[in-house]
Amino acid sequence: MATVEIYTSPTCGFCHAAKRLLTTKGAGFAEIDVSRDAAQKQAMMQRANGRRTVPQIFIDGQHVGGFDELNALERAGKLDPMLAA
Repeated sequence: MATVEIYTSPTCGFCHAAKRLLTTKGAGFAEIDVSRDAAQKQAMMQRANGRRTVPQIFIDGQHVGGFDELNALERAGKLDPMLAA
């Protein structure tokens, strides 16, 4: 199973949706809450090419994007192979 990291904040609806989708896929993930940690938010922005919004999702170190991109991968049938790698 792939290593999944997701940068989140507690009040983010898209973060909850992304975690729900990953959970239904049986994918474990490391969640990094950036809401109260400026250093973690800076690290997220650096890894995500300057993106400031959450969620920011990484699968095996590859930046996927936010929930919309994760959901697009699911609809295209590309998420399962990425998670299985």
